[in-house]
Amino acid sequence: MRVFGLTGNIGSGKSTVAAMLREAGIPVLDADLISREVTAPGGRAYDAVVQAFGEGIVRDDGSIDRKRLGDIVFADPAARERLERITHPAILEAMKEAIAGLERGGHRAAVVEATLIHESGRKGLSEAVISVTCGRETAISRLAARDGMSRGQAEARLRAQMDADRKAGASDYVIDNSASTEETRRQVNRIARMLSGNE
Repeated sequence: MRVFGLTGNIGSGKSTVAAMLREAGIPVLDADLISREVTAPGGRAYDAVVQAFGEGIVRDDGSIDRKRLGDIVFADPAARERLERITHPAILEAMKEAIAGLERGGHRAAVVEATLIHESGRKGLSEAVISVTCGRETAISRLAARDGMSRGQAEARLRAQMDADRKAGASDYVIDNSASTEETRRQVNRIARMLSGNE
């Protein structure tokens, strides 16, 4: 089974590209969704995250307040590293299980969508990595529109991530999501055809 990674910094349009891949018939596993599952009450990383960051990150219903936790870890690189040490092994395990399930279901290819493929060593899961890029100002305006972030908050999130050019340089394929939706779709469809064995 062919497995490609899909990465890109916050605001790059990675989720848009993932949706286009799904429309083209390629299953996409969302690392963020799997992260939510492993840190949900009863999930394999929940207790360790609460123990590391305290009851202050827990909502009344027992779930982890991801915004509060995000504010902590994006402001402190050591805290972010601590969180990643807890969650990454659990996410990787869950991801491997999901890929095995897709293969049993007869899929010939899948894409793993994750912001931190290069940073976390998840590259080993996939034979190649696709990086989604866009201009810095485009990313900042998208974050302001989508998440209601101030410019300062958006810039802090971008600074906390691997430089977009370095990420693209470390990847096997790059999708430039700076132009029109049609142009992005054209690039995505080419990769989907390759993954499906039609190119």
